[in-house]
Order: sequence, then C-alpha cells, then structure tokens
Amino acid sequence: MSTWTLAYDAFVPEEEGLREALTSTGNGYFCTRGTCEWADSIIDRLDDPGCYYPGTYMHGGFNRTTTMMGGRPVVNEDFVNLPNWLPMTLRIEGGEPFSLGTAEVLSYHHEFDIRHCTVNRTVRFKDGAGRETTLFSRRFVSMAKKHLAALEWTITAENWSGKVEVISALEGRVHNWGVARYRELESRQLEPVSTGVVGDDGMSLLVRTNQSSIYIAEAARTRVFKGGEAMAVARGTQQQDGNITQTLAFDIAEGEPVVVEKLLAFYTSRDSAISKPLVNAETTVARLEGFEAMYAEHWTAWDHLWGACDIELPKQDRVQMIIRFHINHILQCCSPNTVDLDAGVPARGLNGESYRGHIFWDELYIYPFITSRIPEITRSLLMYRYRRIDEARALAKAAGYRGAMYPWQSGSDGSEETQVVHLNPKSGSWDPDFSHNQRHVNAAIFYNIWQYFETTGDTEFLAGYGAEMLLEIARFWASIAHFNAERDRYEIHGVMGPDEFHESVYGSDKHGVPNNAYTNMMVAWIMEVAQKVLDALPPSRRTSLRETLGIDDAEVRSWSDMCHKMFVPFHGDGLLTQFEGYENLEELDWDAYRAKYDNIHRMDRILKAEGTTPDKYKVAKQADTLMLWYLFPEEQLRRLFTGLGYEYKDDTARKNTDYYYERCSHGSTLSLIVHAAIERELEPSASWDMFLSALESDVNDIQGGTTKEGIHMGVMAGTLDLVQRGYMGAEVRDGALYFDPKLTDHLDGVSYAIRFLGAPLRVSLQSGQLTVKVEGEGHAVSVGVGDSVREIGPGESTTFAL
Repeated sequence: MSTWTLAYDAFVPEEEGLREALTSTGNGYFCTRGTCEWADSIIDRLDDPGCYYPGTYMHGGFNRTTTMMGGRPVVNEDFVNLPNWLPMTLRIEGGEPFSLGTAEVLSYHHEFDIRHCTVNRTVRFKDGAGRETTLFSRRFVSMAKKHLAALEWTITAENWSGKVEVISALEGRVHNWGVARYRELESRQLEPVSTGVVGDDGMSLLVRTNQSSIYIAEAARTRVFKGGEAMAVARGTQQQDGNITQTLAFDIAEGEPVVVEKLLAFYTSRDSAISKPLVNAETTVARLEGFEAMYAEHWTAWDHLWGACDIELPKQDRVQMIIRFHINHILQCCSPNTVDLDAGVPARGLNGESYRGHIFWDELYIYPFITSRIPEITRSLLMYRYRRIDEARALAKAAGYRGAMYPWQSGSDGSEETQVVHLNPKSGSWDPDFSHNQRHVNAAIFYNIWQYFETTGDTEFLAGYGAEMLLEIARFWASIAHFNAERDRYEIHGVMGPDEFHESVYGSDKHGVPNNAYTNMMVAWIMEVAQKVLDALPPSRRTSLRETLGIDDAEVRSWSDMCHKMFVPFHGDGLLTQFEGYENLEELDWDAYRAKYDNIHRMDRILKAEGTTPDKYKVAKQADTLMLWYLFPEEQLRRLFTGLGYEYKDDTARKNTDYYYERCSHGSTLSLIVHAAIERELEPSASWDMFLSALESDVNDIQGGTTKEGIHMGVMAGTLDLVQRGYMGAEVRDGALYFDPKLTDHLDGVSYAIRFLGAPLRVSLQSGQLTVKVEGEGHAVSVGVGDSVREIGPGESTTFAL
C-alpha cells in the first residue's frame, strides 16, 4: 500500500461528510473541506444539505449571533463558514448540470495526496444520451503562498463531440449548517457587500460577518485550455447579492482533453500589509500565471515541511500512512503561515464547525510535536494567549480571584465562550452547561509554556511574555485555593476535572467538585516551577516584572508553602480519589449499558436522557487522575508526591491505571492517547493496541459521526507525541534530552528530525540501537539514555545500545 495516499474507490453518500473533513486542504491560514466542486452550498435554512457540506474556514474567523430560546437570548460565538469558492458544474449540450445523482457512474476514485496536500477525483460517467465522459479534478490550498488556492478539471469526451458549459461561481450566501445539534441556533453569519468582474476572465466577491465585521474577499479566474493553449470561450456573467457566476461555453472533441482551471486569491480584513481585502484579492488573482506554476511552488513548500516533520516507520505501512496523514492535518492548521497570525489552535482544526472553532486545552497534546520541529509556530500560538492576558485577568477578578484565569473555551478576544446551554442529542433537550468550571485549562497553559521553554531555551520569549503568563497563572491558583487549618493543607473547590462528566458532587447544590486530584497535583507542580521561573529571568527583568505585577517575598513564600501542602485525596491503599466524594458514588453496570446501547462513549448524555445523572456514578468521559502519569515521568511524580508528604509505592501507577480504566467510557478520543502512554511500560501490548485504535479514530470515525464536523487535532497530534515522548521516551531533564525507548520491536527503523535547544537532530532506532546525530549547522547538545549522558557536537553522532 502507498504510505502517502488515502483513497476511496466508490462513492458512498453516507460517508461523504467524513471524507470531506479527512481530505480537506489547508495551509495554516485557511482551509477548505474536500467537497466535490459540483456540490450545492447551503444558502438557506430550508436547504437539504444532502451528503455534501462545502466549507472554508480561517484562523480567527469568529462571529457572534443571538438566538431566542425559551424567551431569553442565547449568544454564541461561531466559527464562520466562509464564502464557497469551489462551485464548478458541467453541462453537456444544454442538459442538466452533472451530478453523481443523475448520471450513471461508471467508475469513481477519490484520493488524498498526503505528501502534497492535494485532493483528486476521477469520475467516469454516462448521461441520459449515452455520452461517456471522464472528469478528473485536482485541488490544493497553497502552502507556498497563503492567500492562494486553485482547482483544475480535465474533461475528456470519450465517445462524443459537442458543446459544453462550465459554470463557475463564488457563493457568499452560505450558512453555518455543518453540526446538526447547532441547527436550532442562528446560522446566518455573512452579509453581502459587493460582486464584480475582474479583467476578461475573473470575478470577485466581498462579504462581511454580520457582528464582528470581518471583511472576506475572494477573487477567481476561470480559464480553459486545450493542448496547453488558452481556448476562446463564450463567457457570460450573472451577479446577485452574495453570489457571482460565470458561464463558459466551448466546444469539445472526442478523445481530446480540455483543461479548466480556477485560481483563487483569498484576503480578509484581519490580514496585515494590505490595502483593502477586495483590492488585494483582485490585484493578486490578475497576476497569477496558472495552475501548474502555483502547484509547483506548493509542491516544493510541502517537500520542505516533510524534511522537518516526517516520522519514518518503514515496517508498519498502515501505521506509517496514518502517522503521515496526521502530520498533514496538523500542518494544515499550524504551519509557518500561522506564525504571523493572531491564532490559537482550534480543537477541531480548520475544516469543520464543531466546538465553534474554539481553543480549549487540546494544545497540551498538540504542542509537543510542533515545538520539537518548528518551534516558531508554537511561540506564535502561545502569543495568542499572551495577547488575551488582560481578559484572563478580568475573568479572574470578576470571579473574585487574582492573577489570570484563562477561559475553558476561548475565541476571538479571550472571553469565556462556553455555552450557557448545550443540546443533548440523546434526549433532544437543552441542558445547562457548567463546563466553564474546567479551570485546569490554566494548568495546561502553564505546562505548555514551560515545556516550550525547556525544549527551546527561548529566554527572550520567557522574559518578554512567558514569565508574565506563568506568574499570573500561579497567582490565580494561589487565590482560588484556601487553607484548611485542620488538615494543614491547601484545598481547591468548585472546579471540574478533565473527566467532564461530573459537574458537582452528587446531592450537592454547589457547582463543581472539591479537590480534584489532578488539579491539585498540577497546582503543587506549578507552585514549584513558578519559583524556577523567577530564577530563570535576567536580574533586571526579574525585578521589573515583580514590581509591575506586585509580587513580594511573602507571595513567593506562599507558593513555596503550597507546593508542599496541597491536599490530594486518596481512598484505599495508594489509590487516588478523583475528587472528594467520588469514593461514595455508585458503580455503573457497564455490561448492561454496553448491551443496551451500541455506543456508550457519551455516557453523560445517555444517563441524562434516562432521567438520572453521571454525578451519581463512578464514570468518566476520559482520563482525569491518570493525566498525571501522561504529563510527568514516574520518577518526577514520585518526587512530587513525596514532597507533599504522600507515599508513592512501586504499584501506585498500576493500581490507579487499572482502577480508572475500568470506569472510563473513552468519550473523548484523547483518552486512548493517555492510557496508551501510561501502559507503554506497564502493559506494552495493550499500549500498542490503544495506539492503533487512536490512530484509526478519525480515519474510521470510531465515535460514530463526529469527525465530519471537524477532525480531532488533539488525538492526531497525540498519536505523533506517543511515538516521540511515549514510545521513544523523549524527556528534557536538567538541560539534556533523554530517551527511554519502549516497544522497540514495533518501532524498529523509526527515524525523524527534531530540534532541541535550537540544534537540529536526527533520531533513529535500528536493531536495538538508538542513534542521535547533530546536523552540521547545529551546536553541541547533551543527550542521554539511562545513566549515560553524552555531549554531541555539530556533524557528530552517537549510538546507545539498548
């Protein structure tokens, strides 16, 4: 099998939405779903979306709308489906426009070129008059030049000659309609502004979002070629509010292919270094040479990215293909084109509307892969958080806390975007949503910043931006905690853990739970690192930042006290309690629910639909307490527990893993990533099985219909991190990069490039030996396996026997 291709050899209508998401093409600035060009757009709430859903999305493309529900206004910030630049339809001899529903399909092939992020389709069909035609399309969003995209058709009349028409359009009347459970909410996001003709062969469209006033301009040229020469065509243009269409009529001869190309320039008012979006779009598209020239630049840009980002696994073809597929999608969302943008990482990427394009804690799983390859991307993404630190401070102050409290869901300006109500598709009811209490997102942001610093040594970022965020997050945690004199411990109440199912202690009227073990342990670690942050700063910056933030010696001492006195609940011998009160909950009859329902991933929705609540049971959506073993090496956890005065035994990891795995529905694709990472040492064969399941989660849509609403960035990046940090055991410690490879039989032959402290490295595993090389332009770094630590200079390599 090809490890660079994802392909489908039949058209299956019920799978088309999934395939559209999987075969999207993006460049880190904007992204277009892999919808066929002849599909209709959703331009009215009454439209039947059928099996297609065209969608184009960009970083920062947010807009707020208000829906009246139950007599009260409900405001949501949405990820706007932008004007559809794809529409091209084919009409033969004045007949009906081609569609797979009306023609007799003789053969069909839909292919995604992973290496060069290109979506291809080949359709052979016969119309009602017996005319047989082959239509080959290929399409890309340019990685070389972020404002460009292009599509190309090759039309071959196999047994006929005659007149054809190609109808090319820019459609700005689209609605947000890609997530069924959102359809009761306001879906109209765009307002038409203007349409126009560009030169002899182009057209343009300008729209704006109806609340955030983002202007989006598209300009396209559609041309026809035969034998490499431009053909004369009869061209007609129709314009209406929010739509412009050009009809190109020409003759075609049997057996003589005709090529139609559509070139796009895409600009918005969020861009820098522009005059006006429409002016730049029209000027740019008029200058374009053609599809092949654009494609050659795009091809080269992707080749360069693969040089930095590929993970070679030569003996595992299926694994290799999906790993590369995941790398492709990470780069579609976060590429060098993202660096100059004010952008975070949408949890569902740039190819769907699920989660409304918002930024959650999924960065925790995404950054490790990016940071160790193209760290300037991570730095840019972290700046998204820094630019919103004042809003985080305002959120903390409004809640009665100090410091910076980042929201669970972040969008345009850093406000809390978590919905007030959420539709339960199992019951059809709108339930209150308390997930804003997932304050652990602040621990994740802290972790991400510190990991970036340790991996890159970027002291400029730490001093200029990172330290301020780290210290303000530490200050928030210090203020949300309270001291329990009876226990001589600090406690944190009123939060939700990563579990997400438990909104309160069963029987309590208070929202949130007390003393979530994961949260409290993270806070203990944060308080320890906060003191290191101050020590890592240049003296002048340390003084100025402490004066600016008003951090005195007493506050620093309180952090030191907290890192030794956080309360962590236990029940049983060495068994952490997910939160206080969890130990008193009822056990769920898992076998009964598995027999009753085909899919129990979302046990919260099932239980609520049955009139009960997950608060009553020992059930989790995803790994919660076990996140500790995912984020920290066991020896570091042992030290943290010991520092808190708690015993950490040799079987602590095993006990907790077994206990919580049995009580998890794995309702998040992230859960398998966490469990696979933990089991790499405890149960390697089970770990590999979980890894394989995680790999297939989006490609095979194992959650039953969610991937068509947007791919899952966290699980895709998480599988890559499993190879890097999980199975290769990469860990930064005391300024050195350590490896501790596991499952070496599965990983034999693995090879990849990374950067550590700015030095480019090549890491490979072959026949029980780990080799690390510093590329010629690098500098010396320290690399270790076990107790053996070696310094490697530029152009040198070292091999460790495992």
